[in-house]
Amino acid sequence: MTVGARVILACRDMEKAEAAANEIRTKTGNQQVIAKKLDLADTKSIREFAENFLKEEKELHILINNAGVLLCPYSKTVDGFEMQFAVNHFGPFLLTFLLIERMKESAPSRIVNVSSLAHCLARIRFEDLQGEKSYHRGLAYCNSKLASILFTRELARRLQGTRVTANALHPGSIVSELGRHLTILIFLGKLLTFFLKTPQEGAQTSVYCAVAEELESVSGKYFSDCKPAYVWPQGCDDETAKKLWDVSCELLGIQWD
Repeated sequence: MTVGARVILACRDMEKAEAAANEIRTKTGNQQVIAKKLDLADTKSIREFAENFLKEEKELHILINNAGVLLCPYSKTVDGFEMQFAVNHFGPFLLTFLLIERMKESAPSRIVNVSSLAHCLARIRFEDLQGEKSYHRGLAYCNSKLASILFTRELARRLQGTRVTANALHPGSIVSELGRHLTILIFLGKLLTFFLKTPQEGAQTSVYCAVAEELESVSGKYFSDCKPAYVWPQGCDDETAKKLWDVSCELLGIQWD
């Protein structure tokens, strides 16, 4: 499924995306690695990306919803959504919805959602889903990652029998720019580099979920360090997962049966 694969890097920062694509092409010799513009904080950008993708690409076997934001101050997207919940949940939810039929046509296919161990501290509060009444940047991040777990769980249930699987994962603590919004994280990241994963190491579980042969029929699970991991009780609540699905569809203005 991956030999000579055509790889599309869907990114917000095109300068960094082009540099990454060029590096991959150089190191692997695979010239079918390209960068495309996608901003998960903007539903218009998501729809434009999906529309162009469906026009240009006939198959989609692997979708890795990896992009995210961490601990940013309270702000809203152009669509009026709280930034962390929008980028970490609404964006991947909408993108997956727009591409799911192509994935069914291309089956066997896999959807991989990058979540976090931080879901253990979260709780979905439907009365204040986007922190408009009370906002804590840490809890907002945790809640968005719990949403990823619940999305994966409900998605896997709905995809039964389609040969499209959906799994979530915790990538680990990685040396990256994700903690750019908190000076203390930048400081600790430099101080604790020895204990943190490199970006290459942090990508291993995503790659494992995307291509491991033994996972071909595995769906609705959560992984860490390339093996099944414990999901906290709030991530196993089917009723909450279904309600979050319905609320997400309503807020995004879509019908996903």
